[in-house]
Amino acid sequence: MNGEDALPALLDGIGQGDESAFRRLYEQTKSRVFTLALRYVRNTEDAEEITQDVFIDVFRSAQAFRGESGVLTWLYRITVNKSLDFQKRQKRQKRFAFLTSLFDSAAGHPMSQPTEPYHPGVALEDQERAAVLHRAIDKLPEKQRTVYILTRIEGLTNPEAASILTTSVGAVESLQQRALANLRKDLTALYDELNNP
Repeated sequence: MNGEDALPALLDGIGQGDESAFRRLYEQTKSRVFTLALRYVRNTEDAEEITQDVFIDVFRSAQAFRGESGVLTWLYRITVNKSLDFQKRQKRQKRFAFLTSLFDSAAGHPMSQPTEPYHPGVALEDQERAAVLHRAIDKLPEKQRTVYILTRIEGLTNPEAASILTTSVGAVESLQQRALANLRKDLTALYDELNNP
């Protein structure tokens, strides 16, 4: 990850209460944080909420940064954790809404699944195929999904992903292989289902 040279100094400034340093760090890194969050939630409003949460965390914990990894690596780690937490909260809310609808007829229908939004980072022209791919990625186990997003979609190297996830390069490679195997299997089944209704 390039462009990190000035970031530690900005983080030092934030730790000392320098608001202009915070604004500069935010301007230089917000698009990376937002884009990564969007890979998980694929909804602009949700990604913006996660981005705000990430930078609130950065402002509050800048003094705790020890420089054991790069600033961008640290930001990516916070973003991954916030995105996963956000998704878990949403699942809990959906389960609660579903249970409420079962026991309270006045509650109406359970929350419907969100429609697949257009994602500006998706290069596929066929949005239906993109939606199929997104559904398959969403079904991956958490660690496999995160490794796939970081390395295959964000384009980070395996060592960079390992640093973000505080694991070994070998573990990242293993998760990557399992993710690809699961996607191949799942996408074959999904495409068969689409083509043979």
